[in-house]
Amino acid sequence: MLRLKVVTAENFNEVAQQFVPAKTEMLELEHSLVSLSKWESKWEIPFLDNEKKTDEQVLDYVRMMYLGGDFPEEIIQKLTEKHYSEINGYINAKMTATWFSEESAQPSHDIITAELIYYWMIALGIPFDCQEWHLNRLLTLVKVCNLKNDPKGKHRSETAAERRQRNEQMKAKLGTKG
Repeated sequence: MLRLKVVTAENFNEVAQQFVPAKTEMLELEHSLVSLSKWESKWEIPFLDNEKKTDEQVLDYVRMMYLGGDFPEEIIQKLTEKHYSEINGYINAKMTATWFSEESAQPSHDIITAELIYYWMIALGIPFDCQEWHLNRLLTLVKVCNLKNDPKGKHRSETAAERRQRNEQMKAKLGTKG
């Protein structure tokens, strides 16, 4: 979760000759499958594609990331460049200690949407509680599950043991010694 302290009102300090915060709000945001799903249901386009989003669409995603119920609209005008930089940094953060040694697989040409990610979760048995995780962490879990379920990813000894077992079964079935 990203917590942003947003100054919503300022006073002027005559002695210091500077503006000082008079009122602040804490904005709690989560980049998750839930946020993605809300945004895509409104805009009816994929969020994770490489198409440039309008300023309105970007602001709407910030609204969808908000965890406190109805988004306090007066805060949108109070967000600074620093806030947007923090939001972008948070969205792009890896959020996991998992790393992959190489990207040998062909890139998928699937357009990734919330429904596709939900499908992956169902197919891989990932609990729906994970829809509230940081999206990059969830996508890493999906990738790990796919790699671990991939028979090509098995260790040589596992593959050899399976082959030996099948051979023994065939020998017993056919009544041969090999």
